[in-house]
Amino acid sequence: MPNYISTRGASAIVDSASAVLDCYAADGGLYVPEQLPKLDYADMLGLDYAARVDRALRAFFDFDVGGIADKVFEDFDPAPTVKIDDNAFFLELWHGKSCSSKDMALSVLPGLIERAKAAKGETYKTLIISSSGELGAAAVQHIENAQGKDIRLCVFYPHGATSELVRRELSAAKSETAVVGVSADGDKVRAEVKACHFDSGLTAALKENNIKLSAADGANIAVIAPQTAYFFSAYCDLVNSDEIKLGAKIDFVLPSDDLGGVIAGYYAYKMGLPINKLVTVSSREFADFINSGVFDITAATDVCLYDIERLIFDLSGNDTALTASRMNGLADKGRFSVTEGEVNVLHNVFAGDVIDGEDAQNAIEYMFDEYGYLVDACTAYACASANAREFVRPTVVVSVADPYMTAAEVMTALGERLPSDQVKLFDNMEELTACAPPERLKSILTLKPNATPPVPPSDIIPYLIEQVINKK
Repeated sequence: MPNYISTRGASAIVDSASAVLDCYAADGGLYVPEQLPKLDYADMLGLDYAARVDRALRAFFDFDVGGIADKVFEDFDPAPTVKIDDNAFFLELWHGKSCSSKDMALSVLPGLIERAKAAKGETYKTLIISSSGELGAAAVQHIENAQGKDIRLCVFYPHGATSELVRRELSAAKSETAVVGVSADGDKVRAEVKACHFDSGLTAALKENNIKLSAADGANIAVIAPQTAYFFSAYCDLVNSDEIKLGAKIDFVLPSDDLGGVIAGYYAYKMGLPINKLVTVSSREFADFINSGVFDITAATDVCLYDIERLIFDLSGNDTALTASRMNGLADKGRFSVTEGEVNVLHNVFAGDVIDGEDAQNAIEYMFDEYGYLVDACTAYACASANAREFVRPTVVVSVADPYMTAAEVMTALGERLPSDQVKLFDNMEELTACAPPERLKSILTLKPNATPPVPPSDIIPYLIEQVINKK
């Protein structure tokens, strides 16, 4: 039965249901399995994607998760592996409701929370908070449908760093969902949202109203666990299509501006998946960390630290005191370092590439001209990296968004002038590429982006108390 411990060691061991419901340990750390489970990829070959997710959930959690994945993924293949050329494949994670990879985890989150509550006999209401626009857009699609008496959603997003299209998606939220722009960058928004889980005034207001806070981001192990499944699924797809032999090692290339998905890939490797390298692209801080053993964010913006904390915990041999010291050093000084032995482990698993914007734009143009295949502006960084590495072994590029999510950047890379109207932009892109936009994205083009004035970060907690919790 999987038990969970805090990465920082000052909290009690808990069961898997408590890890899902609590999100953060009381000591400020993140919950991780006491021992990572193993998954036999050979036993997953004959399964569809939903069944592969089900296997991953059963490996991480000992409460009843049966049927959660089936209910979410029964009508479509959400993660097809598409062959482009010899040794070159794209894992498309954007066929869900929000047209981004965020769907892969958030689609099962409400089900996991409800099953965990049932396992513990809990009857409180759950308030899920999100700390980014992209996550928020996916949360609106998946968590709103689970809303009722027991689940509510509040989305905080960095107002100046969220695309107009995502803000249109957010504007489609129901009235029961609070959507709030924050006048800060992603780092600050995440930090303030994390602080919500430890604020005494907010905690008292929640308790008085029989509400418990949860998170729709990588702080929650319920968000990480389902992401491991798509790495296993891609591998199984390659075996099933005779592209590789069972047991052969492959590379994954991940666009990772904020390090999202890094720990899920690393966990898949530790759980037994034959991965040669996890290539992370465009996070200079992580590339430097791999090469030097020093993680320095003093000059960085928008770096999500949940994956880093779980990674250095594992690298340290589950040394909670050392992990706490390093994370405290990061908070105080903006940096920490690891040992030479830990750097060697990093080298065995990871490679870090830094790709500039021009090379990413060139990759969009090259993929379309050469293969008639469109990639979004974020995946283009991973594509440029994979092209430079020349696909010397079977390589899966993790594709994180439908190309229409970044239509302006795609059309600019293809040498097209941009119309002022987004509807016309979609029409022009469809005419040029013969690739139709998803109906979901077309349906929000007539919506106005969320125009509510942003609040300062210091207003996040008061907003939750006054406008969400105490508002009748």
